[in-house]
Amino acid sequence: MTVVGFGRWALGSRPKAQRLKPKARRFPSARLFVFLATALLLAVAPVAAQAPVTPYSQLRLIAPAAPGGGWDQTARVMQQVLQQTGIARLAPVENIPGAAGTIGLARFIGAERGNGDAVLVSGLIMLGGIVTNGSPVTLGDATPLAKLTGEFEVIVVPQASPYQSLEQFLAAFKARPESVSWGGGSAGGSDQILAGLVAEAVGISPARVNYIAFSGGGEAMSAIVGGQVTAGVNGLAEMTPQIEAGTVRALAISSRERLPGLDVPTLSEQGVDVEFENWRSLLAPPGISREDRARLESAIGAMVASDPWREALQRYRWIDRYMVGEPFARYVESEEKRVRDILRQFGTDNATPRTLLSEGPYPIVVLAGLLIFSCLAVVHVRAHPAPVDPSAEPVRWAPVGWLGLGIALYLLLAEPGGFVIASAGLFWCTARAFDSQRTVRDAVFSVVIAVSAYLLFARVLQLPLPAGILAGWM
Repeated sequence: MTVVGFGRWALGSRPKAQRLKPKARRFPSARLFVFLATALLLAVAPVAAQAPVTPYSQLRLIAPAAPGGGWDQTARVMQQVLQQTGIARLAPVENIPGAAGTIGLARFIGAERGNGDAVLVSGLIMLGGIVTNGSPVTLGDATPLAKLTGEFEVIVVPQASPYQSLEQFLAAFKARPESVSWGGGSAGGSDQILAGLVAEAVGISPARVNYIAFSGGGEAMSAIVGGQVTAGVNGLAEMTPQIEAGTVRALAISSRERLPGLDVPTLSEQGVDVEFENWRSLLAPPGISREDRARLESAIGAMVASDPWREALQRYRWIDRYMVGEPFARYVESEEKRVRDILRQFGTDNATPRTLLSEGPYPIVVLAGLLIFSCLAVVHVRAHPAPVDPSAEPVRWAPVGWLGLGIALYLLLAEPGGFVIASAGLFWCTARAFDSQRTVRDAVFSVVIAVSAYLLFARVLQLPLPAGILAGWM
C-alpha cells in the first residue's frame, strides 16, 4: 500500500471509508493556546509595568557638596539625561557643601518638606558623615527614593611621588603611619573608610591613619595633584581624567578584578585583602504625598532605563545598582549599621565620651557668659536693697529668679530648639533680670542678638552650633 503524507496524518494508514469521510474542523491544541497567550503577556508586560511618565516642567537636583565631587558629577549627569529625554524640561542643580553632606541634608529636610519637585543626591559618604558628625538628622528623616550607582575607589600618588607601587607606599606607611597623609573627601566618608580598611588589612590601627578631609572633590583633587598629601583616595570617575593625563599615578583599585581598559592592579592581587564599593542614591523630601513619590519613582525609573543614562554608566565606569522603594529603604538601614560598626572600630564614630573641653570653645564661652551675668545680677541685688515694706520682699531676688529661668530654658531648648531659640529666651530673661519692662522690644532685640551670634559662630568662626528646628533656614 502506497503511503502519501507523513506522521499520523498519512492517508495510506487509514481505511478507505475513513479516507472518504469529510474531516471535521479542528481547532489549535491547548498547548498552542498557552504558547500564544504567554508570548502576548510577555510582550505587553513591560508596557503595563512602565507607567507613563508625566514630564516635569522643573525637577530640582540638590548636590550636598561643592562642585567637582561625585555627588555633583552625578547631579550634572542626571541633569543632562532628564532634559535630553524630556522627563524634565529643566533640571537645575544646586550645590550645598559642608560636613559630608549633612548640612545639605538638614536644609533639604527643613526647606523642601512636602515638595514633590526636588531630589537630593546622597549615598554612603553621607551615612559616614551622619555617624562621624553626630548629625541630628539622618537619611530616615527624608524619603528614601532610589539607589542609583556603585563605584570603585582608587588610591593614587602625585606623579612626582617617590612611590612607584603600592608595595613601596605601604612599606613607608607601616614604618611611620602618622607621617603618611591620606587625602580624600569628607571625614567619615567612603575615602576615609577605604584608607582605614587598608590600614587594618596591613596590621596598622585605623585610628593611626593621618587622614586629611576636604569638603569637595575639586579641592581634594587640587591637594592630591599638588602633592599636599602623600596619597589620595577618591572615586574612579573623578580620578580617571587625572590618571589618563598622567598627573597622578594609580597604585590600586578597590574592585575584585581588574577593570577592562584600565591598567590598574587591584588591592587583593597585591596582597591587601580589601574589596570596597561606594554607592550613590537619591532622597525625596519628607512629607510628600503618595502620588508625588510614585511620580518621582516613575521619572527616575524612566531615566535609568534610557540610552543616555546607560551611556553615562559606561563613560564614567559606574555600576548599575538601581534599587527603588521599600527594598532600598531596608538597604539604607542595614548600611547605616554597617558604617557605624566600621567607624566605631576606627574610632571616628563620635562615640567617645564628651567633655567640656572636647566640645570646643563654644560651651566654655556660653558658661563664662552665664557666670558673668550671674555675678552682675548679684551685684545688682546688693546695690538695690529691698524696701522696708515686707510685702515687697519677694522682689529682692527677682533678678536671680529671672536669670535662673533663662538658664533653665537654655539648657532645655538648646538641642531640640537650637541655639537661636534657646539663646533668645536666655537673653530675654536676662533683660527682665535687670528690671527691663519693654517686653516686645526685648524679645525683638533678643532674637536679633541670637541670630547674629549664630552667624558669627557657625559661619565666620566655623564652630558647630545646634540649629534645632531651624536647621533648614540657618
